[in-house]
Amino acid sequence: MISVNEIKALASQYADDIIRMRRHIHANPELSYAEFETAKYVAEQLRNMGIEPQEGVAETGLVALIKGVDPSSKVIALRGDMDALPIQEANDIPYKSKNDGVMHACGHDVHTACLLGAAKILNELRDKFEGTIKLVFQPGEEKNPGGASLMIKAGALENPKPNRMMGQHVMPFIPVGKVGFREGQYMASADEIYLTVKGKGGHAALPDKVIDPILIASHILVALQQVVSRNADPKKPTVLSFGTINGGQAQNIIPDEVKISGTFRALNEEWRFDAHKRIKAIAQGVAEGMGGSCDVNIDVGYPFLSNDVQTTKVARKAAEAYLGSENVVDLDLWMGAEDFAYYTHEVPCTFYRLGTGNEAKGTTNGVHTPNFNIDEDAIEIGIGMMAWLTVNQLDQI
Repeated sequence: MISVNEIKALASQYADDIIRMRRHIHANPELSYAEFETAKYVAEQLRNMGIEPQEGVAETGLVALIKGVDPSSKVIALRGDMDALPIQEANDIPYKSKNDGVMHACGHDVHTACLLGAAKILNELRDKFEGTIKLVFQPGEEKNPGGASLMIKAGALENPKPNRMMGQHVMPFIPVGKVGFREGQYMASADEIYLTVKGKGGHAALPDKVIDPILIASHILVALQQVVSRNADPKKPTVLSFGTINGGQAQNIIPDEVKISGTFRALNEEWRFDAHKRIKAIAQGVAEGMGGSCDVNIDVGYPFLSNDVQTTKVARKAAEAYLGSENVVDLDLWMGAEDFAYYTHEVPCTFYRLGTGNEAKGTTNGVHTPNFNIDEDAIEIGIGMMAWLTVNQLDQI
């Protein structure tokens, strides 16, 4: 039987090595589906541990197995995502991004390093647990169609198929030393909305001679607010937001077209696709009623993320044993999206949060910002607790 103290001792022993790995990954970020050097680095670290990875899964993904006693009896999968974001890093740190305009601003460097750390611990303890641990290092979490979907298509959840799966994600709004769990639905689906409003351009001083796509676009944006305010069930969380509107080149020239982009988030699949139809109908109807037209492209993204109740209960109880119940918090519904959701629709999963915030160290900036960073004290907690949760999941199957 593996004890908490045994895993905590190994986490403490390996923490500095894993922090070094995290800093290397952070300093050398790569964008979604281009994680070639990151994948090579991960493979090298796994081989240094005596773990042979399968490379080239969904091109830049990796899968590896740690086989314990009676390896065919049960399987737990663990996921780490490897891609970075197109953001210029503003942190003044020794391991600042070396790649201009690319930054690990969502903590995927931490996720990858923590999975490597958990693997190091679990591989050392493989003679003390029954079953197999599947390590899934995936590309492209930040970009449609989502690397998780590509890993699934490539067979990452087969041979062997996991009984349960877990994913860990940093959270700067939770203090370091704490973790968060939620049973059932947790994160929203996410779809990208692209509208091209078409009219007839001309001189701004001759409005009767044009069909103004800027005016049409403004009416469309206002009209689309009723998708949430008057069509969505108030008991079903829904978000429709627009982030870009582009059209025209001069103050006195009305352009031929305006482009708009936004995002739609929901926690109900039936309503999600019904809303798509309403968005299209409203946008096209408003445009046609004003003499123009509107092309609507909805890029369907990640589904909603739902945590399996039993898997989450086991994980939470284990986390309380590892950190103390006072350091395990409840998570609220989150309208952000995460491609780990694809796994939750395939096998029983839990996706939990690792606290990384520390006001004194300045690590409370949100993800996807140029100043995002973590309190690296979270690394030791992240690797040890992931290993501990894994052996507890194996024990409960």
